[in-house]
Amino acid sequence: MWVDTHCHLDAGEFGDRSASLADEAAQAGVRVIVIPAVARVNFAEVAQLAHRVGNAVYALGIHPLYVPTASEADLAVLRAAVGSAMADPLFVGIGEIGLDFFVPALKEAPLREKQEFFFAEQLKLAREFDLPVLLHVRRSQDIILKHLRRIRVPGGIAHAFNGSFQQAQTFIELGLHLGFGGAMTFPRSLQIRRLAAELPLSSIVLETDAPDISPAWRHPDINTPDQIPRIGEVLAGLRSLALQEIAAATSANARAALPRLATSGVGL
Repeated sequence: MWVDTHCHLDAGEFGDRSASLADEAAQAGVRVIVIPAVARVNFAEVAQLAHRVGNAVYALGIHPLYVPTASEADLAVLRAAVGSAMADPLFVGIGEIGLDFFVPALKEAPLREKQEFFFAEQLKLAREFDLPVLLHVRRSQDIILKHLRRIRVPGGIAHAFNGSFQQAQTFIELGLHLGFGGAMTFPRSLQIRRLAAELPLSSIVLETDAPDISPAWRHPDINTPDQIPRIGEVLAGLRSLALQEIAAATSANARAALPRLATSGVGL
């Protein structure tokens, strides 16, 4: 059994194929797909999609790439949506939230400050509702860690992790798990592959970030959640472990990172 801890199953690139892709993933052994929201406009959509397919759960949050067009009113809408979703067994956390300093405009004032404000407010929301977070950490690991030290949250996942060993260790010490996916499958991704091979297995979860971050055998085509078992094979090879051990460990890690999975009734 496998868990895709980060998949934008509602993405426009999938057209009307979201349900069939979820079914194909289930047939491949992916028993749980976590669908994070990215903005106010898709809060209801990710929840409805999770209920429509048989192997998905969802998170609610405002993605840093959507912060430039967001308003503080969106934070109020998010808080209300989270409050209502707490009664929904398919709701598992706050995400996708974080910081993105890869895009040049986003790392300069005033958008940098706006990103940090939205991130901090969403961390406070996670703390208030005792929920884990799904973190976007592109070129922003140290600033993310600064906020996590100040606003402690009950765990979660640093999605698509690509930092240093020291940064990885700090995330782990703060109760976070680290997401690995398609980037790990490229032989030239030496740092990511080394992290995947040498970090404690108990800290690693698998993800696709579909339709993005396609694995080497799919690049440059779009990614899909049924690729998780083959991504798991790469991790098994890097760690010289049996595939079944990787499946069991990463699924258990997903349950630890997202405790509401245990009562969701999905897959586990």
